[in-house]
Amino acid sequence: MNVPFENPGWSRWSRREMLQRSGMGLGSIAFAGMLQEAMAGENSPNPLLPKQPHFPVKAKHLIHIFANGGPSHIDTWDPKPSIEKYAGQEIPGGAPRTERPTGNLYPSTFQFKKYGQSGLEASELFEKTASAHADKMCVIRSMHADVPNHEPSLLLMNCGDPRQVRPSMGSWLTYGLGTENQNLPAFLSMCPGGYPIQESQNWQAGFLPGIYQGTYIDTNHETVDRLVEYVVNHKQSRGSQRRELDLIQRLNAEHIQSRPQDPMLEARIQSMELSYRMQEEAMDVFDVSKEPKHILDMYGPGVQARQMLIARKLIQRGVRVVQLWHGQGQPWDNHDKIFEGHKRLAGESDQAISALLTDLEQHGLLDETLILWGGEFGRTPTVEMPKKGSNEGTISGRDHNHYGFTVWLAGGGVKGGQAYGATDEFGFKSVENRVHVHDLHATMLHLMGFDHTKLTYRYAGRDFRLTDIHGRVIQDWIA
Repeated sequence: MNVPFENPGWSRWSRREMLQRSGMGLGSIAFAGMLQEAMAGENSPNPLLPKQPHFPVKAKHLIHIFANGGPSHIDTWDPKPSIEKYAGQEIPGGAPRTERPTGNLYPSTFQFKKYGQSGLEASELFEKTASAHADKMCVIRSMHADVPNHEPSLLLMNCGDPRQVRPSMGSWLTYGLGTENQNLPAFLSMCPGGYPIQESQNWQAGFLPGIYQGTYIDTNHETVDRLVEYVVNHKQSRGSQRRELDLIQRLNAEHIQSRPQDPMLEARIQSMELSYRMQEEAMDVFDVSKEPKHILDMYGPGVQARQMLIARKLIQRGVRVVQLWHGQGQPWDNHDKIFEGHKRLAGESDQAISALLTDLEQHGLLDETLILWGGEFGRTPTVEMPKKGSNEGTISGRDHNHYGFTVWLAGGGVKGGQAYGATDEFGFKSVENRVHVHDLHATMLHLMGFDHTKLTYRYAGRDFRLTDIHGRVIQDWIA
């Protein structure tokens, strides 16, 4: 005879209640198993596991060197001898409307010469990069953006939209590809000295799950425990941390049973695991002091050299996207004393950029790493007139120019040794083979293995993409 279980302290459970209350144990088992799945679907507990792109390509990683503030193309990568010819005169036919009144044509003081077998022309400011790598570079001289203001132009270049909250390019790539190293962030943004204009929006996940957000690193710090806060736990052993994290994750597994497909909760769970796993690998990857002396000498001194060396080490370990900011604090935004400012900034970065390309090539990584250099727009070929609060008392700078500017690509399936497109005679507007930022993004996604019209995410009843409803792939850039 069966006697029903009776206990005054317990109530009878229905089958549903039984499953819910035992969810902690069953959920933790399932959670641990799913973390090890070889493939990660969109709703997988580990969405950063490697995924295949739409079609096979060489490029697997992206390094974006962001020249913050808008470098002058006519002083770096776009020679304009006609400015010298008409120096001090108004532009024949008049200048396009700019953000502020500008003066007459203002020639560059920097010399241009041809480099490599391709004869690619570049300024002396980037002599080291051009002399070693001209034949690997696709210099795009016909870029244009939407407006001459930093905030919307930064967001356009980084996120594909100048106004709305949209995922950054790095977030789109980690969403589409995952990462090859589960012990380091998939997408890092290294910006020395604090956030740039628009702050973390430049590497935001937007409406994508939070796990795809870029991880910010302040590379003004040199020691690993300052670069990555709390990476060293001085109070607990590794074993004690592991036991504590296991308990928390078992509770998380129970919690998530009643909140399926909660991207914020999933991102927090993943972040905790990643923080633990980073402790050993981060101590190595962010510490450049152990690199051979000839490598340190090749990159040179300074913050830019150090963060570019770190970028190579991150790519070597399978990190998907690394963004390197240059010009924070004293940006390329030289409204006055442009020649002094640009000489200083190029001096901080030229040797390090050249070393990065050389180092990637020596490690067999250049072919699988796409490199982008550039800012959010260019600068005018005319001098900016002094005004209260900006370049007051001087006539030695250039204003913002979104009508025409230059970026360059290298590595990752890029057809090098070419200058694509052209600005007008004076470098004010792109006129030949014009390239919008959407076209740049579409082509970069193609180089990374994606049809930009099909890398989408459904949000608010609409399928969104990095290029919105625009963009075209420029086949001339592809090897």
